[in-house]
Amino acid sequence: MTDHCLLPTFTTMKRIIDNALFLGGVAVGGYVAYTQFNTVLQKILLELSSADFARNFVQNSKFVQPIVSRFVAGQEMEDALAVAKTLNAAGMLVSMDYLGESVKYPDEALAARDHICEMLGKIANENVNANVSVKLTQLGLKLNGDLAFDNMREILTQAKSADNWVRIDMEESAVTAQTIDVFERLRDAGFDNVGIVVQSYLYRTADDVAKLIKRGARVRLCKGAYDEPIEVAFGKKTQTDANYVRLIRELLGEEARANGVYPAFATHDDKMVQAVIDYVKEHNIATDKFEFQMLYGVRTELQDHLRDLGYRVRIYVPYGEAWYPYLMRRMAEKPANLQLVLANL
Repeated sequence: MTDHCLLPTFTTMKRIIDNALFLGGVAVGGYVAYTQFNTVLQKILLELSSADFARNFVQNSKFVQPIVSRFVAGQEMEDALAVAKTLNAAGMLVSMDYLGESVKYPDEALAARDHICEMLGKIANENVNANVSVKLTQLGLKLNGDLAFDNMREILTQAKSADNWVRIDMEESAVTAQTIDVFERLRDAGFDNVGIVVQSYLYRTADDVAKLIKRGARVRLCKGAYDEPIEVAFGKKTQTDANYVRLIRELLGEEARANGVYPAFATHDDKMVQAVIDYVKEHNIATDKFEFQMLYGVRTELQDHLRDLGYRVRIYVPYGEAWYPYLMRRMAEKPANLQLVLANL
């Protein structure tokens, strides 16, 4: 179906969302109404992130492309490498992410593995200061845990030969236990060039962090960007934030430092950033013992500010054709981003 055929329906949807965004801010109840509206909008956007009809429309719409380029480095590997070099020249570290998740066939997982291995080779050959982030469902986790494990072994072997390392991204809670299990198996197999991500909105994360600290792991702490049930995740932002601050202190604590933990704090939240800064200043922690991580195209002024203060900043650079779920999660994390999309329509 063409954009032209869908345009009347989409124009109506755009007008509804525009009006809702406005009314959400001025409705009786002020901040409370706005906050409740954002919560509903976040759930809608997260639902749409896995909806095939929405994916097909958005990916084929010329109207959305300008905003995609703000958050996604491009569709080709060379596009992402060019962005990474520009970021390096600006004093930023980089983590490359070849977009894709939840493959349906083993051949797709093998193709993703080969692409990531090729990227690691080009990073080395072109002297790019970057590591790689991967999603295990892109490597076949939902098909067979051993398939994802074997693919990661090959990727980590390639990374080690290039004196590099790889971060395993965390996905929805349904695969959290499997993801951590693969990480632990890889560490037990002798791969010390692998890191992991944890999400502060999950109840289980405090226990996971305690175990990861004992391993001396590379840990990225983020809040989480999936629509999770109350049975496994905090329902309020204040709870997620409080847990994030608690985990900052654990990951920068005495035991973690003694075990060689290298934490990365993935956040664009001023309060979380300040919580890190306050802790490291209070405990005289050197700036090479941790880093901040932020998304490509998000709060670039904050990225520059932290770099200018002397902190390490790593930019997460996504690329590839499978950008739709990633983009929708970025919209859900900050619904105001949706207005940037609508402004381009």
